[in-house]
Amino acid sequence: MRFQVFKNGDLANDFELSAAYMFGADGVPLRAINKIRFKNGFIECSKKGPESAGLALLWPVDDFGRILLSTTRVPERKRPYNLNIELARARLMQITLKREDWSLFDEDTTKFEDMVHQSRELFIEAIQNIGNPSKASVLADESLQGAMIFSERLAAKHAEVFLAARCRTRGLGRHSLGCRIDPELVDNAKYRKCLFDMFGYVTIPVNWAEIESEKGDYDFSTIDHCIDILIGRRLAICAGPLLYFSEGHLPEWLGDGGWEFEKIREAAYEFISRIVTRYSRYIHAWRVISGMNANNHFGFNFEQMIEITRTACLAARSADNKSRKIVEILFPWGEYYAKKKKTVPPLVYADMVIQSAISFDAFAVQLLFGKDRPGMHIRDMMQISSMLDYFAAVVKPVHITGVAIPGQSMTDDQDGRVAGEWHRGWDQSLQSDWIEQFYKIALGKPFVNSITYSNLADTDKNDVLGSGLLTEGFEPKETFHTLKKLQKLLLTRQKKV
Repeated sequence: MRFQVFKNGDLANDFELSAAYMFGADGVPLRAINKIRFKNGFIECSKKGPESAGLALLWPVDDFGRILLSTTRVPERKRPYNLNIELARARLMQITLKREDWSLFDEDTTKFEDMVHQSRELFIEAIQNIGNPSKASVLADESLQGAMIFSERLAAKHAEVFLAARCRTRGLGRHSLGCRIDPELVDNAKYRKCLFDMFGYVTIPVNWAEIESEKGDYDFSTIDHCIDILIGRRLAICAGPLLYFSEGHLPEWLGDGGWEFEKIREAAYEFISRIVTRYSRYIHAWRVISGMNANNHFGFNFEQMIEITRTACLAARSADNKSRKIVEILFPWGEYYAKKKKTVPPLVYADMVIQSAISFDAFAVQLLFGKDRPGMHIRDMMQISSMLDYFAAVVKPVHITGVAIPGQSMTDDQDGRVAGEWHRGWDQSLQSDWIEQFYKIALGKPFVNSITYSNLADTDKNDVLGSGLLTEGFEPKETFHTLKKLQKLLLTRQKKV
């Protein structure tokens, strides 16, 4: 399968092939890919099966940014596809589907409606000139540009309508906005003041490797200290993840011990029982297990993934039957599945957890952006809103337990050329705009109960550097003030109702 790539109407001589993967039905990434490469103006995709597939990759859109976009699924053929046309086709199709899904056909201004009409006309003209691929690509680029702008406005319109409706039903409150705390910073007075002034919901991070570095020898001093600082503050407290099967979160004696599944399960059950019993009086919600869909250090098979999830939830509920038990899903678009063995697509995992009658209270997802890693490339607001809609069908509440976006332009794996850009290079003002739009979109979903920001302050240990709401000197960024205004707005609307 080949895609012809044009830049400004000319066949591209070079192209930064970032974040590229192929996907099949339901958007699930394909594993049977030998190679995706750019050569002489073409992207060549070698896959083993004959099934129809789509291509996703980081793509520059004039006056919009560098966004991870995808084509529709197309069949194999000898003649190459025009990538510019296929990307425009996919976005226009998504607009049509989401307008029907959201029942948004009465936009406020004629100009807003005219934008998508013009994009369609440009796309039709591009198809009519398919025999002149250079001209067709220019028309498709103009179509895509208008469609991207329209789709983001459409997502914002949907958020406005549904967030207002949710406020009328008192569906949000002080505990809807949360933040993960950094135990190394909680002794700082400025850090604590910003935390307590802003948030009614905080998450204490848990790392099994640090707590039980020697088997049976538990060090709870860090969590104890956090609890001492947080109690008595009218806060809802979450803790976790209790289990996270990534190398840095597993004790060395367990991760390198060549243990069989039954022994690993017993050790996990014991650890969860210990920690939940110790803090059951203080913790309102436990992130019981995280990322089992994407990070599988021990190479569990699918049945074992479900069984360890069941064990984790059972251990937590046996020790504390009052708090909420949350199962956390990482990288909800599932890009990792294309290359990482012994993983499962996110919605397949979610569905099987429910079908297996595991006793838990809610799902959680993390959405970290701004890095050249699978699942962290920049996507636009329409894609984010559409992805969250998939969770409307899982019959469980959803918590967004991690959000991060850069507040300044970076180099290396956070360089916008390989990680993506939203409208322009990152700065505090753009970070603030992104956060405001994201929060309104997410909180407009009636099944999303809370949003937890990942980093209150900038440190060199944050997954996304520069993503904090405060500087390293604990001075509030524009984003901090934006969230404060949003919280005030939500609380004011609730009172008026």
